[in-house]
Amino acid sequence: MSSVQALLWVYIVLLIVGGVMGFVKAGSKVSLIASALSAAVLALFATGVWPLRFLWIVLALLLVMFIRRYGLTRKFMPAGLMIVLTVAILVAQFVLR
Repeated sequence: MSSVQALLWVYIVLLIVGGVMGFVKAGSKVSLIASALSAAVLALFATGVWPLRFLWIVLALLLVMFIRRYGLTRKFMPAGLMIVLTVAILVAQFVLR
């Protein structure tokens, strides 16, 4: 398992935890479904089913979604934190290859 894949598993867990928290705290089914689907797609990269060279596309889409969400709420948690983590994973993908 590469370093990027290990970091990606941490990101996936945080993504799922965030979706569950959104559901529990605010009753947001959309948050739960979106996090589960995103985590499932990212798991395909983390397990090696899909090649890591295309990971940046999915991460870029997630980054846009989190930036949009942050723009609407202006709250660091959870969108701001996920922006920081997504950028970190994007950078790690290119640095740790």
